[in-house]
Amino acid sequence: MEEVKQIPLKTLHENLGAKMIPFAGFNMPVRYSSDLEEHMTVREGVGIFDVSHMGEFMLEGPKALDLIQKVSANDASKLEIGKAQYSYLPNETGGVVDDLLVYKRGEESYMLVVNASNIEKDWQHIQKYNTENVAMQNVSDAYCLFAVQGPKAIEALQELTTHNLSEVPYYSFIEGEMAGIDDVIISATGYTGAGGFELYVKNERAEELWNKVMEAGEKFGIKPIGLGARDTLRLEMGYCLYGNDITDETSPLAAGLGWVTKFTKEFVNAAKLKEDKEQGTAQKLVGIEMIEKGIPRAHYNLLNEAGDKIGEISSGTMSPSLKIGVALAYVNTAYAKKETEVWVEVRNRKLKAKVVRPPFLKSGV
Repeated sequence: MEEVKQIPLKTLHENLGAKMIPFAGFNMPVRYSSDLEEHMTVREGVGIFDVSHMGEFMLEGPKALDLIQKVSANDASKLEIGKAQYSYLPNETGGVVDDLLVYKRGEESYMLVVNASNIEKDWQHIQKYNTENVAMQNVSDAYCLFAVQGPKAIEALQELTTHNLSEVPYYSFIEGEMAGIDDVIISATGYTGAGGFELYVKNERAEELWNKVMEAGEKFGIKPIGLGARDTLRLEMGYCLYGNDITDETSPLAAGLGWVTKFTKEFVNAAKLKEDKEQGTAQKLVGIEMIEKGIPRAHYNLLNEAGDKIGEISSGTMSPSLKIGVALAYVNTAYAKKETEVWVEVRNRKLKAKVVRPPFLKSGV
């Protein structure tokens, strides 16, 4: 069995009472109090996640953009310095190597942020296409990443920096001073739909930054938040989780990633994906909202009225904000239309649900 890696602030989280579990190859805080309490803290106030398990690659030089264009489906040539872009790495067989964020730090300088479970796989995949010897550096072990999320996140962080955070648009970032620490990447991205920032900081200053964010956020009720609430928060927004909703086997077009698939350029397996777009896919990823009481869990079957299997849930939970069961699921395309009634098979029972278009939580906060 592969050894589970430790994040730099493991001891700090244990001292805060976190329950630690193995996740994506790392020992991670899953919760500190309760998933429900932590979820609502982020929706209504501000919380801080340690997501230092995520991977960061730096790509530099005149051919860096060409390599990114080749391996990713979105059009990174549209990025300006200080902007970030959501994208994915298509594989050669019609699936997805990973989804990721692309940051443009300079004219010939980019940062790719990848999922923890895929760091090695992504690195090997990109290197395979690095025929121009682009300077690539895997700095995943050198950086901590904190997500400060919630409607009060800007207020909590603003007193720690001279940069006007309210002027940093969504999917934009600045590199500068935060809490007396230089060269922090302050990114207006997130995975909760509640607003806020992600802070990339070198390991040696990470605990200092965490403590200063906690101090500044105290008057706003800031709390540390674990992966349990992170999952329910992202599900309420209909955000995909790699390994559940998108995988090496799932078509990105079926997964609803057509909006970041740009056929105006050449990229890995573009011809097959173009075919998927033109011919349509056998299944589509949709939102499922329970009509009858029940919790739709991953891998539960979806049935039609006659009891035939028409799909399978990829991620599901009880929404803490809406108090109903919600899920993402792949269904046969004939059943993918909004408001279509379907049935979730829960322990030999059929519970009525309907197809909806995410986000489930329409306001996001």
